[in-house]
Amino acid sequence: MILDGKLVGQKVLEGVRAGVARLRERTGVTPGLAVVLVGGDPASQVYVGSKKRTAATVGIASPDYVYPEGLSRERLLALIDQLNADPGIHGILLQLPLPKGLDEDEAVARLAPAKDVDGLTPTNLGRLLGGAPVMVPCTPAGCLEMLDHYGAALTGAEAVVVGRSRLVGKPLAQLLLGRHATVTMCHTRTRDLAAHTRRADVLCVAAGRPGMITGDMVKPGAWVIDVGVNRLPTGKLAGDVDRASVEPVAKGLTPVPGGVGPMTIAMLMRNTLLAAERQLGLV
Repeated sequence: MILDGKLVGQKVLEGVRAGVARLRERTGVTPGLAVVLVGGDPASQVYVGSKKRTAATVGIASPDYVYPEGLSRERLLALIDQLNADPGIHGILLQLPLPKGLDEDEAVARLAPAKDVDGLTPTNLGRLLGGAPVMVPCTPAGCLEMLDHYGAALTGAEAVVVGRSRLVGKPLAQLLLGRHATVTMCHTRTRDLAAHTRRADVLCVAAGRPGMITGDMVKPGAWVIDVGVNRLPTGKLAGDVDRASVEPVAKGLTPVPGGVGPMTIAMLMRNTLLAAERQLGLV
């Protein structure tokens, strides 16, 4: 079974669209998502464009702050402070990676936690680790949304997460723990990776290596979430999972593209609506 991220993402967006309409009717406020893009990275430009178009479809205002020539550290931090203080901005999307010379940790930590719709500030990651999440990183949240939609049983399941980034691997492991899965974290330096992945009822892969998970590494009937997006020399996109060999083995598999990507954007919109509701004291 192919797990359709576009289908599930549209379901999430329908809920966001209705929530935005209710919020506007009740308060007169339109949720605002500021998009900050520093540098000229082509992939980041594509992602930002897609996020802005999606925001428009659900009624979220999305002013952009685009600096293709770059920004100094001082100007970037000043911009973040300005957006933190703007009551019309409820969420701030700082597109990563930042150009060389800028400290991503410093910039992310400067975001107001209430407006951190990517869930990456130390405050929001700490809340997640403490078992009381407020703003959950979008990609891990989208992975769980997909699993829930298709009926994957997480309580007591053996879950293996391959990849340890703060953007996906670490928060995803915490979310799975919060759903009572037994979680093993692996990465590109794990010895005998296949010995771990073959145990997994739920296998989530976000390591950034195309085709690293093959069919002989997957437990028959497993749910496989492929978070990887890799550009091959041919120009095609490929995931971290070898679809041809894994699809016949797995119970469910997310495709690349069309799997986790649409879910990430949908969860960003949900987080923006939630941030606006919280800042207006409605939740």
